[in-house]
Amino acid sequence: MKALLLTQYKQLELADMPVPEIGPDDLLVRVKACGICGSDVHGFDGSSGRRIPPLVMGHEAAGIVAGAGANVKDLKEGDRVTFDSTVYCGRCFYCLRGEANLCDNRQVLGVSTPDFRRHGAFAEYVSVPRRIAHKLPDSLPFERAAMIEAVSVAVHATAITPVKLGDTAVVVGTGMIGLLCLQALKLAGCSRIIAVDLDDVKLKAAAGLGANVLLNPKTDDVPAAVQALSGGRGADIAMEAVGATAPVQTALASVRKGGALTLVGNITPKIEINLQSVVTRQIRVQGSCASCGEYPACIDLLASGAIQVDPLITARAPLEEGASWFNRLYSHEPNLMKVILEP
Repeated sequence: MKALLLTQYKQLELADMPVPEIGPDDLLVRVKACGICGSDVHGFDGSSGRRIPPLVMGHEAAGIVAGAGANVKDLKEGDRVTFDSTVYCGRCFYCLRGEANLCDNRQVLGVSTPDFRRHGAFAEYVSVPRRIAHKLPDSLPFERAAMIEAVSVAVHATAITPVKLGDTAVVVGTGMIGLLCLQALKLAGCSRIIAVDLDDVKLKAAAGLGANVLLNPKTDDVPAAVQALSGGRGADIAMEAVGATAPVQTALASVRKGGALTLVGNITPKIEINLQSVVTRQIRVQGSCASCGEYPACIDLLASGAIQVDPLITARAPLEEGASWFNRLYSHEPNLMKVILEP
């Protein structure tokens, strides 16, 4: 089969590789669409430490069942499926508690660390455990289905955030995940969404997807503006989708006393926050990791059009053009959001 192989950092090659073998509890999936995630781009140069070559990256995917293990009885060849990026064991303390995203033996498709290597879906075929796969309705195109993994991250973050009907929410960072978060927050009952970003193009996209107020820290005092819009209190909740000190500080300063801050972004390993502000204002600070059981709901949300992903898809391209698109994304070419590769 053809696969887009990271042979060394910043070097991708279209390579011939064996079709993956499957075990009795696995599926062989013929990949029809796979999105380039921001984490793939960060791993491209080795900076994340989670894409050690040689590796086939890619974890936002959908396709058709091409083979099923002996123990798989409910899916068959030809079925349309997507799958989670998290490969959980199903046996550890956290899995048995229903917290599979925190699995002690967690692996991630398309990720390689010193502890494990698991080839992903920038290839014609990928092997996945049946337990992480979900059947797709015929009405959902593969390129949209490839967005379900990203949607599930936003829906999970919203699910663990104490959202109440009529809340005001601040979303800091309106890249891919931020734009999905603001849609999920609106569906959860927030009556006003304040979008914050340094990029006016991204803010325009946020407006098109339901943001009521747009703020740019280059020109706006974001916490002051949020307080002015909320009777001097601040937002009920804030969601940070970047993962760096400045945007986290902005999100924290924008939330009211007794409010909640959910951290979704993860671009830097360490940040600085005002601990006194968290403690004396009794702010709930919550981290959000991947997703945990939200896939069926996300499939329904996409199939019904409740969450829109088409405006976020910049391009669809064949797998052989993957290296070129990685280079364009890595160089921060303007106006690129989600690129879907189609093996």
